[in-house]
Amino acid sequence: MTRCAFLCGLVGTLLLAPMGASAAEPSLIPWPAKVAAGGGDFVVTGQTPICATGVADSLVRQFQAIVKAVDGLDLEARRCGGAGIALVLSPPATVADTEGYTLDVSSAGIRIHARAGAGLYYGAMTAAQLLSTGAAQGATVKLRGMHIEDFPRFKWRGLMLDPARHFLPLADVKTIIDQMSQHKLNVLHLHLTDDQGWRLQIKRYPELTSIGAWRTPPSNGASLGSFQRSPRRSGAGDESRPQRLGGDKGVYGGFYTQEEIRDLVAYAADRYITVVPEIDIPGHAQAVVAAQPQLSVLGDHPEVSTNWGVNYYLYNTNEASLTFLKNVLDETMALFPGKYIHLGGDEAIKAQWKTSPAIQAQIKALNLRDEEALQSWFMEQIGRYLAEHGRTMVGWDEILQGGVPPTATVMSWRGTQGAITAARLGHDVVLSPAPTLYFDNLQSRRDDEPAGRLGVAPLSQVYSFEVMPTVLSVEEGRHVLGAQANLWSEYLLSDWYVQHAAFPRVDALSEAVWSQPSSMSWAGFLNRLPAQMRRYRRQGIAAADSAFAVDFQLADGRTASLQNGAGAVTLGNQTAFGQIRYTLDGSEPTLQAKLYTQPLQLKLGTVIRAAVFSQGDLLAPARSYDFSADTLLWRSSNQLRPCPGGDLGLRLPLTPDSPETAPVYDMDVFHSCYVYPKAFLNGTRALRFDIARLARNYGLANNYSIEDAKDQVKSYPAQTPFGELVAYQDRCETGPEIARLPLPDPAASDNRQSLHMPIAPALGEHDLCFIFTASTRGPWYVIDSVKLLRQ
Repeated sequence: MTRCAFLCGLVGTLLLAPMGASAAEPSLIPWPAKVAAGGGDFVVTGQTPICATGVADSLVRQFQAIVKAVDGLDLEARRCGGAGIALVLSPPATVADTEGYTLDVSSAGIRIHARAGAGLYYGAMTAAQLLSTGAAQGATVKLRGMHIEDFPRFKWRGLMLDPARHFLPLADVKTIIDQMSQHKLNVLHLHLTDDQGWRLQIKRYPELTSIGAWRTPPSNGASLGSFQRSPRRSGAGDESRPQRLGGDKGVYGGFYTQEEIRDLVAYAADRYITVVPEIDIPGHAQAVVAAQPQLSVLGDHPEVSTNWGVNYYLYNTNEASLTFLKNVLDETMALFPGKYIHLGGDEAIKAQWKTSPAIQAQIKALNLRDEEALQSWFMEQIGRYLAEHGRTMVGWDEILQGGVPPTATVMSWRGTQGAITAARLGHDVVLSPAPTLYFDNLQSRRDDEPAGRLGVAPLSQVYSFEVMPTVLSVEEGRHVLGAQANLWSEYLLSDWYVQHAAFPRVDALSEAVWSQPSSMSWAGFLNRLPAQMRRYRRQGIAAADSAFAVDFQLADGRTASLQNGAGAVTLGNQTAFGQIRYTLDGSEPTLQAKLYTQPLQLKLGTVIRAAVFSQGDLLAPARSYDFSADTLLWRSSNQLRPCPGGDLGLRLPLTPDSPETAPVYDMDVFHSCYVYPKAFLNGTRALRFDIARLARNYGLANNYSIEDAKDQVKSYPAQTPFGELVAYQDRCETGPEIARLPLPDPAASDNRQSLHMPIAPALGEHDLCFIFTASTRGPWYVIDSVKLLRQ
């Protein structure tokens, strides 16, 4: 994508500042299509009136609430007349786009004009940001004259929430909607059904929520627990709340009643957001089959899944299944009035269809070539039913594999090729590629990141994402509706996790889908982001500071620092943005603390505390680094490396439904193996491990070869009943074995424990390889940390 210089030469032409503060460019996110300087200043105080013409009262109330929350100004709605903030719905407004608006600041006040309600709403959100740029909350704001013309680049500007894996109560979904609207996102995709839960009340089939909405989380021991149906609870409101009863042995779940969904859809519509429901077919179906066993392909009756990943259960493709789905969709369409209904279509492992005589007979009777073509046929039946009711089906890009149904809009998640292929076939497409727009990927490789996928999707990568594939022609590009980011919730265990994963990456997303490429600038975006981080704090949003928090690096390396008793420590952050200020006496860094400008030459035993500031405000709270021999000899699981051929791909909590305060561990699903690189063994006599046992609840159906029935999870030979922790020097398995410790009985020992492993003396730097030989049918063993113990 071509980027011009910051604001294309507009730097310095626009001024906005609280009274008495220095002037600065407006901190608007997403950046508007056109901004120009105007004549005349306007001062906004708590007495400045708001007036509206042709505008719903709810827009005025929302504008007032946002300004009060982020700036402390309690503006009052009055009749139009005189200087103030005017919201005017005007058919001849300059910007023709229904989501566009003009905003003018002059001595007469702030005037926002739009041809439609959506445009006026987005203009009001821009005005709210103008009024909340200053650091001082409640301050009088002086705006320099300006003229803004704005409209979106793309029509689909989305975010997906996944309450199927971890239920998100209605209030928490509304909090996300509030932030989406302030960022001019307009599509909320709700992933309502999956193997781990069915979250939408369907009155014709009450078992979908009385059974399908509840699961029994696995324990951390060898037993993963047994299925329990949820106890009866009084009142629909109580039933719909997430439940955690009795720890690992309790029932977890929840669902949205139809009354709650109507309320949510109306709440979103009031903010010009369309809610797109997803009923996932034909795969990700274990919860629905648990609740409706007549849909089973092979006649079995599973429990609601406690595994993440991909499971085998599919819908049957017979007439009864089609009737069931049509009945479900009748109630779904009555609740969600928008154009689009998402039908999933992803990760449908065809093992059950391949082994079912009835399915194979159906493929033959329909004259289809294979199971992929059957999926296309099955989804086309449902897509046609939606079309008959004036709706459009959306499916993940796997629906291309068997021939895309002619009615489908394709959502491309496996990179961008699915969108390119579908657009060339004449289908509308939405870009949602992993890993860039998968916000369950971590934002950094920091030790203090919470649970998530270890494939890092940093803020800069999201910002630089180009929605429009450059290989498409102009005509083909018309099929690109836009893009959305996905918040899959296997590891987003609560509202805190969701907010931490979403923000501030949503800011980068909003600019990628709204702003014109010629006006985008990474440097400009970073300059505008500190004001937005203040907005998050003032609204109680748990936005991540991963892009700004201080990282500590050893310029001389661990071994040299240990040998010399001193070394150089460099401070930095992911974005190289902001001022780093530090202390060496244990005190909290402030704006008066020393400014970091070059590597610090320090003696062992020094504790560094460093924070990041921008525009006179704290951007990232202080982090500490203990530059000591103990730290240099210690490695966290995040600092260990995968073994050759492995991949530390997940950052897992201790239990599947842990709170955000629970410890997390990096691990490789396929190899119980870690490498401690360049361990300085001089004087080392033992190793101390802090380890944990985690429930083995990651489904691997998509990594399993049906043809040769060979599991890809590597098993290591054990010599004792419960396996061992084995240490090798230099090379995994083939290097010298330096120690082997038996592991305790999982049923009779704690899930977290420390192990002491004596080793023979050695000299110099060596890679150390650690392998767990416990059975792959029991719990996972993971390393929390390992430390070299010296004389």
